[in-house]
This record gives sequence, structure tokens and C-alpha cells, in this order.
Amino acid sequence: MRNLLLTIRYKGTKYHGFQVQKNALAVATVFQDAVEAVFHQRLDIKGCSRTDTGVHANRFCVSLKTESTIPCDRLVKALNINLPWDVAVLACREVPLDFHARYNCKGKRYVYKILNSEIKDPFLEGLVHQHRYPLDVQELNRAAQDFVGTHDFSSFCSAGSKIEDMTRTIYAASVRREGDLVLFTVEGDGFLYNMVRIMAGTLIDISKGLIPPDGIPAVIAARDRERAGFTAPACGLYLDEVFYEEGEMALPSPESK
Repeated sequence: MRNLLLTIRYKGTKYHGFQVQKNALAVATVFQDAVEAVFHQRLDIKGCSRTDTGVHANRFCVSLKTESTIPCDRLVKALNINLPWDVAVLACREVPLDFHARYNCKGKRYVYKILNSEIKDPFLEGLVHQHRYPLDVQELNRAAQDFVGTHDFSSFCSAGSKIEDMTRTIYAASVRREGDLVLFTVEGDGFLYNMVRIMAGTLIDISKGLIPPDGIPAVIAARDRERAGFTAPACGLYLDEVFYEEGEMALPSPESK
């Protein structure tokens, strides 16, 4: 028996997240279809995370167990042949039999992409959130540093979540500009339901003057979803990296503490 860890990437526009859905197309469904075509049986797969409808992944990890002896490099090619154009396998490696893509995860990095332009870009449709009004990247980067640390992030979790422990540790957060794109990047040991999208919406609301530039600590302390900003659309969110070793993650810089 072998346990394989596969790194994939996908454009989530037409999918209802990663997890299999009863009445909607999910990334896991088409991935299992490809696995079945290659291994000639529908193997159980373990995803590193759930993602919402329309969310994308630069790197997403899946583990599966098989008795097949097909080499990893050949599996990458075979799976890609059987996957649709918007899902791709990047890498495959063998891991210990007790390894689980989700439970062994030590942290994740997300990127939220904002097209900060009055003019829409047809080639980025479904891949970014457009915000037409100017964004002060330096101001928002300073504000984002207040996310860093271990906090109760109840204010940044959508209503209806069944999770009781809302405490998470954010290791790094930043906002930077690349032309008309503004990128909010955040890295932590775990994230609540819609947490990154609410963080992004809060930063945008700061730019609108709806929340003070130094208001994030008060929003965190309130533990009240109504105090944070809006939930930014799913189309701008990317799972950027999955970490399985704690040493791979960023450490908070002294000035961000």
C-alpha cells in the first residue's frame, strides 16, 4: 500500500468548492473521475481544506492510498490527461501511511486579488474582485499588521459556523500593489469560515472610511461579526500554499507584533 500526496491547482469559477456536493459540480468530483480513469477504481481522497464556490487554488493538496505501483511522475501525466482544463496536478510524492492531507496541515497562505481600476478587464473576469475607487496600499498594509498574532477571530467568521474555538494564529499579513492589482496575502495556522474574505472586506471598508485605519484591534476585541467589514466576493480568493512543516511558515516581524 502506498500513500500519495498530490499537489493540484484549479480555477474554481465553475465549481461549488472542493468538497463533493450532492447536486452541484465540485473539484473533488472531477478529480475522483480522473483518479478512477487512471487507477480503474474510485479511490477515497482526502483534501487539505474545503473551499467555497468560486474560490481558486494555486496549490491544494490531496492524499490518497493505492496499491498501484505507477511511478509518481507518470501519475502526474496520466491524471492531467484525464482532468478538465481548469484543474491540474503539479506534483506527486509518497508520504507515510498515516499521513492525512488535512490533519497533518500546519498552516496555509491565502491571497486575495483586487482589480483596483475603473476599467474592467475581461481576461480577469471571475478571477479578481474589482474595486473602482483608489486604494492606499501603504495605509492598508499598516492596518493588515493588526491581524498578526493569536486572537479570537469571531468577528471574522460568517454566522452559522459550528466551530466553537475561534482562536487562530496569523503569522504574516501584507497588502501590496502590482500595477492595477492589489494583493492581500495572509498566512496562518488555520482559518475560519469566510475569514480571509471578511478580512479583505474589512480592509476595503477601511479604504472607504467606514472603519478607522487603526480600527482592526477593536473589531477583533468585539468578537462581533457586525463590527467587521463585508464579506468580499469569492472570485478574488486563492489558496496559495499549504504547509506541512512549521518551519516553512513566516514568523511575525518585530514591527508587526
